[in-house]
Amino acid sequence: MFVVDDDPSVQKGLVRLLVSAGYQVRGFLSAQTFLAEYRPVAPACLILDLQMPEVTGLDLLETLRVTDSALRVIFVSGRGDVPATAKAMKLGAVDFLTKPVDEAVLLDAVASASRLSTELWIVREEHARLSERHNRLTPREREVCALVARGLLNKQIASDLGASEKTIKVHRARVMTKLGVGSVAELVRFVDRLNVTSPRPPEA
Repeated sequence: MFVVDDDPSVQKGLVRLLVSAGYQVRGFLSAQTFLAEYRPVAPACLILDLQMPEVTGLDLLETLRVTDSALRVIFVSGRGDVPATAKAMKLGAVDFLTKPVDEAVLLDAVASASRLSTELWIVREEHARLSERHNRLTPREREVCALVARGLLNKQIASDLGASEKTIKVHRARVMTKLGVGSVAELVRFVDRLNVTSPRPPEA
């Protein structure tokens, strides 16, 4: 759990609240110091001030978006700002709260953000594991893998790729071994999971 707010009293107050709720928390007084120390090694939530000198909360969120971080962000602001709220939500913020923040509302938002971060982290970890296995395939084996997953027979794959059926059988056996699957059904599930867990490009 992280808190970034350039007001020391606000930052310390938020940190104390979260610690009292059982969270492990680190506080920062600027976006720059946070970025210098943050490492995405586990699911996490960030409570982020909107208005800060030099690097604003929105600037920081845009940076995190570029890195495709699983960190989920809750904004806090001293005033209602409809354009900023809209931009924050478009960039993926979980919530946008106004100061002084109601403690119960904040803790509910934190619980939701933490859950979302954990879910996203699990999906990306699975994709990394699947990708590592898929990357063991040669370019031709990837072609064979894709065609087998589509339900094509060896004879059809051989025709599509301009190869002998015997060669396709060899490629197919290597694909199964490298992916660690024992049947076509498992291979299809592997490919489906790889596609489902693939990180989506951010919206424009």
